[in-house]
Amino acid sequence: MRYISTRGDATPRAFCEILLEGLAPDGGLYLPERYPRVDAATLSRWRGLSYADLAFEILSLYIDDIPAADLRALCRRTYTRDRFGSEAIVPLRGLEAGLSIEALSNGPTLAFKDMAMQLLGALFEYELARRGERLNILGATSGDTGSAAEYAMRGKRGVQVFMLSPHGRMSPFQQAQMYSLRDANIHNIAIEGVFDDCQDIVKAVSADLDFKRRHRIGSVNSINWARLLAQVVYYFAGWSQAASHGHERVSFAVPSGNFGNVCAGHIARMMGLPIGRLIVATNENDVLDEFFRSGRYRVRGAAETHETSSPSMDISKASNFERFAFDLLDRDAVRTRALFGALAAGEGGFSLDAATLERCSRDFGFVSGRSTHADRLATIRDAWQRHGTMIDPHTADGLKVARALRLPGERVVVLETALPVKFASTIVEALGREPERPAALAGIEALPRRVQVLPADAQRVKALIAAADVGA
Repeated sequence: MRYISTRGDATPRAFCEILLEGLAPDGGLYLPERYPRVDAATLSRWRGLSYADLAFEILSLYIDDIPAADLRALCRRTYTRDRFGSEAIVPLRGLEAGLSIEALSNGPTLAFKDMAMQLLGALFEYELARRGERLNILGATSGDTGSAAEYAMRGKRGVQVFMLSPHGRMSPFQQAQMYSLRDANIHNIAIEGVFDDCQDIVKAVSADLDFKRRHRIGSVNSINWARLLAQVVYYFAGWSQAASHGHERVSFAVPSGNFGNVCAGHIARMMGLPIGRLIVATNENDVLDEFFRSGRYRVRGAAETHETSSPSMDISKASNFERFAFDLLDRDAVRTRALFGALAAGEGGFSLDAATLERCSRDFGFVSGRSTHADRLATIRDAWQRHGTMIDPHTADGLKVARALRLPGERVVVLETALPVKFASTIVEALGREPERPAALAGIEALPRRVQVLPADAQRVKALIAAADVGA
């Protein structure tokens, strides 16, 4: 299996060549030259596997430069009951008929990002040790990616993490999870701006190829193919639990900001998993919903990016959207580069014609909807009162849109994004009570913090990385 860029760099690269990178040299995102297809017999066999062995089977279709025994061992060490709370790893819990929630948030940082990040940390350490090299990871977070990455990489040999977050725009719990870490290889940087400013800095640093190579810059954001690949696994696991027979189609409702989570579903569907529809749920920052309804992809600036009660989705420039657009445009790298290269240059967006827009739903299964603060409160309250299930505000966005768009007889799985404790103020507003929190995280907000505040300036961030790299 070899990998190419969405913007035309067709130099074939093996998995471990792109594992430690972020963007491709031409600024595009890596994708496999083809998606492996999984037939009905294979799906049937996989239904009886543990989550760790299912992960190995899927990953081995894309990874041929890590010995199979090593890859299987990495998966089995990562996906354990001790780390994720149950043998199922991602158990389904039912709500009303035809609608269930896939629990993805029982990992170390209580968010779905752990599902991929824990494996990514193990892959990084393995490959760096094999090469005898070090890596400086640069990432951006709107809330959950940062803590998941830091908990996965803390103490890892040969790895330093530089995590950018929007200053004052994450929940107090999310800030505490990240900023309270004292590990020497973890560097928290609060950027004076919004998440998209953080993301732009990551891309600007990655685009400086000389700096990137000199300081060994890698990525843990979902622009990193390995992380996206790891997320594909829980779609297969969710389908296996939800489908009553081997050919039944199951739809997935996915709270979406940066498009990485639902892009993993797109890849699973392209592989042949019987996914009916991919239901994209946005909050008030509805750039994705606007696209799937109108064909217009309109990036918003900081002034138009709303601060909401589902803050991890307060994103107005969806990085992973380029991967889907590449497939939508029949892998036309010239056209993809023209559309997304213009965005990087500061232009506000693009529009696709009606025929291309229709293919989003007809050929790829995408539909979308939008949720507001009032919707979140009502959905959290309803799930608690009718089903005894407490959900976080992002999962509430997914559930609200799933209910609004679900077709008669359609089986829908809503992807959980985090545990409610991470967004306690919204839970209190909706239910009048505090969510429970694990004993190990009691009083985390009162711990000393280690964070630097910087302006939204890529040069300042590069200077910080260079100084830390010299001292490493």
